[in-house]
Amino acid sequence: MSKILSFRGLLEHGGQDQINLETIRGTTGYKIVKFQLMTWVAGHTSSETESTVKIYKIKQTTIDSVVDFGDNRLLAAGVLGYDADISIYPPTRIVTFDNQIFNQDIYVTHSNLHADVAPCNYYIELESMDLNMDEATVATLTNIRNTQ
Repeated sequence: MSKILSFRGLLEHGGQDQINLETIRGTTGYKIVKFQLMTWVAGHTSSETESTVKIYKIKQTTIDSVVDFGDNRLLAAGVLGYDADISIYPPTRIVTFDNQIFNQDIYVTHSNLHADVAPCNYYIELESMDLNMDEATVATLTNIRNTQ
């Protein structure tokens, strides 16, 4: 039986949140079913903002705005852009996430091309599911391989 878990947070530029999911046996799996971004001041901003929020399988030592879908540790990426004059430049919202099952902690990072602007909100929904021992082993080994 599966259930939906939700997580939310507010990240400053260069910030990173850890979402604790790891269990002793690793027999609970998760996959992203929703990933949304919102500015700190919802719907309007008085300055430019170009936030990049990413979800990784491992803790990040470098937090930047580069989105590399070739990186097998990246689970999701979202870009949120606002211009001071939203009547000319409409907001940009792009969110992409993988349909991959994982059983370890995940890490959410935020980088803004305009480092002096407001933080960014994120909202994530994960579907949890029971994994048999073979599925749990594969998910754990995949996570170990991704850390090297």
